[in-house]
Amino acid sequence: MASLEDLEGARRDLARWNERFDNYSGNNPNKYQSDIRAARQRVRDLEDDLKAAGALPRSAQEQLESELDRVFPNAKSKQVVEYQGRKYLRRFWPLERSNSHKTVTRWGKGWELMEDE
Repeated sequence: MASLEDLEGARRDLARWNERFDNYSGNNPNKYQSDIRAARQRVRDLEDDLKAAGALPRSAQEQLESELDRVFPNAKSKQVVEYQGRKYLRRFWPLERSNSHKTVTRWGKGWELMEDE
């Protein structure tokens, strides 16, 4: 089980890797990028675990998205669903890309409220 201390440690690690990259004066633009990606992933995973366990509060939007994910687990990109009388659009976006920036290695997902027309 993850703890808030684990999350703070992961955030400190991420900050250290970002600082190392910011202070790097060499000619390698990919220096520390794999470490930064791993640290970001660790922070995201810990935040997700803590929110699922109730140790971190979820925002109203996160609660809604969690409920929509539960009710519509197989929703595809740009699919419109109706939930409690309102329409929502499923969205995906790139969270991380490969070093060449040509391939998405991790996708983010969410729901967007569609305005009534």
